[in-house]
Amino acid sequence: MKGYVDDIERLTQENTDFRRVLYTARSTQLVLMAIPAGGEIGEEVHDKEDQFFRVESGEGEVLIDGVTHKVGDGSAVIVPKGARHNVKNVGAEPLKLYTLYSPPHHRDGIVHRTKAEADADEDEHFDGKTTE
Repeated sequence: MKGYVDDIERLTQENTDFRRVLYTARSTQLVLMAIPAGGEIGEEVHDKEDQFFRVESGEGEVLIDGVTHKVGDGSAVIVPKGARHNVKNVGAEPLKLYTLYSPPHHRDGIVHRTKAEADADEDEHFDGKTTE
């Protein structure tokens, strides 16, 4: 099959991994994330990628270039390339979301069960290989 079709809300709610790359096309990448209570992605800047976040459950804060925004179920966020950003879980339950990178940022198919695992992976960046 060309492309990707699935129930993204169900997949996002069921996901327990910090990061799980579902699909990588030439220009866009779909990634699930689950951030534990008190956790965060960590401040970062993407020099090549725009990033879209969609929160499915939990309570969080998104920081974009020094401005903090409260987010929860149904929130959508776009972070343009070059913007310093972070996503924090400020609730008691996991913050469940999916994100789209344009262009791709991570290696296709990568799974990081925890943030520590993601931080330790020195070879996680996109290598040009797509899902199909």
